[in-house]
Amino acid sequence: MTEPVTTAATEDRLLGGRVVLRQPAVGYRAAIDPVLLAAAVPAPNGAGAHVLDAGCGVGAAALCLAVRRPDCRVVGVELQPALAALARVNAQATGVADRVTIIAGDIASTPATLAAASFDHVMANPPFHEAGRHTPPPDAAKALANVERGTTLGDWIDGCHRLLRPTAWLTLIHRADRIDEICARLYPRFGAVEVVPLWPRQGRPARRVIVRARKGVRSPAAVSSGLVLHESDGRYTSEAEAILRDGAALAV
Repeated sequence: MTEPVTTAATEDRLLGGRVVLRQPAVGYRAAIDPVLLAAAVPAPNGAGAHVLDAGCGVGAAALCLAVRRPDCRVVGVELQPALAALARVNAQATGVADRVTIIAGDIASTPATLAAASFDHVMANPPFHEAGRHTPPPDAAKALANVERGTTLGDWIDGCHRLLRPTAWLTLIHRADRIDEICARLYPRFGAVEVVPLWPRQGRPARRVIVRARKGVRSPAAVSSGLVLHESDGRYTSEAEAILRDGAALAV
């Protein structure tokens, strides 16, 4: 049975139409970041991997991963009940509700329904802006998604750490100018840190990065060659198109 949703929404498609995404007509709307985030989740160690999407919104990353990796089970946690309700509708419409569960809750306080150290992977797209250093958008839901409100980046990483199994992976997408803070928050509880720059065009500075790290390991950090998103004429590069339309993994 499809859950009723009162939020005025539009219907969009991701991964060449394979993911149905109803999202608010006004306010925060998913773009390419959650698709890239899902593509960056490392291959699980065997079938049946348990993946958490922390702050899942309307489910874009969770659904993209479930479609790309039918061997995964995904749990999405979302603070805003209206977005969580849309995520459940989207899971039904995409045909993956048997493998995608959406919970309304706060990742920073660890919802009671989630057991500590129970996930093989956690992926997250935390708010990009620090409170007090950015003017929040007028839409309250969008402001909550974009600006830290009482829950800092460190709180997000702490919450993800609690839910990861030993040696399991954390994958984040965030602003490139906060990479120093991200690495400081990861150390020393995570190792094998890999920074993946997302270049807007060849020769342009990266504004976004993907960061992957493993809980409790001591392997050294690395910076990958990254992914160039656009050609000089604005078209997506073939590598980006393969991820955004065909559901390819981020191969860097």
